Amino acid sequence: MKEKELLVGGMALIEGVMMKSPKRIGIAVRSPEGKIVTKKFTFTSITKKFKILGLPILRGIVNMIEMMTVGIKALNHSADVALEEEEREKEEEKKKSVGTIPLMIFSVIFGIVLAVLLFKFLPFGAATLFEKLFPSLGKGFLFNVVEGLIKIFIFILYLYLISFMPDIKRVFEYHGAEHKTVSCHERKMKLTVANVKKCSRFHPRCGTSFVIFILLLSIIVYTFIPADMSFWGRFGWRLLLLPVIAGISYEILRFSAKRNNSWLFKIISAPGLWTQRVTTNEPDAKEIEVAIKALKISL
Repeated sequence: MKEKELLVGGMALIEGVMMKSPKRIGIAVRSPEGKIVTKKFTFTSITKKFKILGLPILRGIVNMIEMMTVGIKALNHSADVALEEEEREKEEEKKKSVGTIPLMIFSVIFGIVLAVLLFKFLPFGAATLFEKLFPSLGKGFLFNVVEGLIKIFIFILYLYLISFMPDIKRVFEYHGAEHKTVSCHERKMKLTVANVKKCSRFHPRCGTSFVIFILLLSIIVYTFIPADMSFWGRFGWRLLLLPVIAGISYEILRFSAKRNNSWLFKIISAPGLWTQRVTTNEPDAKEIEVAIKALKISL
């Protein structure tokens, strides 16, 4: 598989899909009238301008930040297109009264704080309580295993619960359409609805797989945090090491993806692929059409 093909990916939006190739981003959204509204723009990673940011591990951190930034913009665009006219006018009035930029900043900060509480503080606090109940657990590898398993449980439970929401179900269908379309492209098949339907909705380079791998890798990395530190000291180091773990995860997944037939790749990708049974649904023909349009624009 060529490097250029490896760099093609995307994400599901509200009634749409975003696709990213090495130099361009394509967005396709189904409007309430049934039309596919498209948008494209060139994208140059900051790692191209500053070579030092393209070094291993650093490039993974940069890539994660860039994808979050682009993803938020794409989600906002898809929401604007997918909303009915009446709802869109109400949303515009709300933005005018509150202020678009402050509202976006508040949403991002709130999301980050909620994620830290739910996926960092809660698991660490629960593992610490578990440690007090079972002193033989210690603060080393077994402690980190318990903490890691709690994090994975919370993450999967969270995804499972939101999967019952009608709007999220639709997003998960577009997620499946995105995966199937990328797989079709990587298999060098013509991008048609019929061909895309033949492909799997599970993909090893999914963001879900990336998160699961970060959670698993943290079990090993956190072992190196001194056990004699205070609760807040250990928690602080966990936050500081998160970007490093993300960077290492990016490198391992990037390396293994080039050897997708190896036993190592299958082991690494397995947990993420299992989790995608929750985060992806089988798409219909119209959803696949949107994903194909987005990918064609990005290429």
